[in-house]
Amino acid sequence: MTSIPYKIYLPEEEMPKYWYNVKAVMKELPPPFIHPGTMKPCTADDLRPIFCDELIEQELNNTDEYIEIPEEVREYYRMYRPSPLVRAYNLEKLLDTPAEIYFKFEGTNTSGSHKLNSAAAQVYYAKKQGLSSLTTETGAGQWGTALSMACAFYDIPLTVYMVKVSAEQKPYRKAVIETYGGKVIPSPSDTTEIGRKILAENPGTGGSLGCAISEAIETSVKTENCRYVLGSVLDHVLLHQSVIGEETKLACDKYGIEPEMIIGCVGGGSNFGGLVAPFMGDKIRGKNNIEFIGVEPASCPSLTRGKYAFDFGDTGKTTPLIKMYTLGSGFIPSPNHAGGLRYHGMSGIVSKLYNDGYMTARAVEQSKVFEAATAFARCEGILPAPESAHALRVAMDEALKCKETGQKKTILFGLTGTGYFDMAAYMSYNAGTMTDYIPTDADLEKGFATLPKVDL
Repeated sequence: MTSIPYKIYLPEEEMPKYWYNVKAVMKELPPPFIHPGTMKPCTADDLRPIFCDELIEQELNNTDEYIEIPEEVREYYRMYRPSPLVRAYNLEKLLDTPAEIYFKFEGTNTSGSHKLNSAAAQVYYAKKQGLSSLTTETGAGQWGTALSMACAFYDIPLTVYMVKVSAEQKPYRKAVIETYGGKVIPSPSDTTEIGRKILAENPGTGGSLGCAISEAIETSVKTENCRYVLGSVLDHVLLHQSVIGEETKLACDKYGIEPEMIIGCVGGGSNFGGLVAPFMGDKIRGKNNIEFIGVEPASCPSLTRGKYAFDFGDTGKTTPLIKMYTLGSGFIPSPNHAGGLRYHGMSGIVSKLYNDGYMTARAVEQSKVFEAATAFARCEGILPAPESAHALRVAMDEALKCKETGQKKTILFGLTGTGYFDMAAYMSYNAGTMTDYIPTDADLEKGFATLPKVDL
């Protein structure tokens, strides 16, 4: 009998008490946000009309490597954490590979994803501040679901601007958000000035995360005692997701598992950043030589084909300017791509790590993603979210390379959630009607043309 169990569960008392702030060990920090009006670094006061006070403090914290998780948040986490680190024995057998494959599974809560790790924290801080309501955006619906769960728990009203094509493709995801009390508005909508402007310029558009962010921010600043909360991209969201990496590292240390490769999907970058954070901290300090790979959709290739530049985080150009890998805030991703990775930019932290050579990135077509997802579901019994299946695809590719070379690598990937609300996409794949869209250079140039002129 093998010494490594199929699922490694940490006891509750070993759940991390601190989030890991990788910025504290980075040799060079990502550039600060730039206020588009003054073209100077954003201050806490600049961010206060949009975000909760304690989240702003975390966003701007570049020095504390460990930031305490409030006991109330840890109590909430206990409902679904620690999550298991799983040895994918059946996948190894299917691929006939000498590689060892592990995945950290974040699908053990109703939202079906890692998003609850930050939702619980952000709503806790909103309640503590005495806010009356919150607004947000959601793409595939995982973040909207997670936030509606946390808002129901803390009794705070929530308005969710859901990317229109996702709202149409996933009526049951919308239903879950509404079951938890969230109000869902497909975006772009006619409920905001920005939404009406986007609809006028792009009639019939399926929307994007950038559009939905713009609408959610506009509503928050026009509503008394309301704030906007974001499910990815920003540093404090990545910070909250570091609980994933910390648990993973603890489980690996317990069983002497030494990953040589850690793979995660990247849309906005928070789940990938959270998974790799403590391992990346060690790499920066020269304590390991792990290969980190971020996997994005070929239809929205911000890392692999984007530009490292200051850009707005939203289509309506209401956010601060963020230095990131971006396709331009005016880039509208293809609506035929399944999943919540349709974002034009990337986390500032992940972008900086990529630019400095601490990680690599790959773009994959969705038909190959669903091929991997289906194979995994049949052998491991879990139907993966399309987002997670991007990481799975590359993990399988790397395991097959090991089969060819005879090399025994230890591969770890993040399974960020389940795909039970993504059945329209699975039906399309099963029926053979799924198509792959890869933007041309001309398509990308249209997005790049919307980049702001920044002279710093």
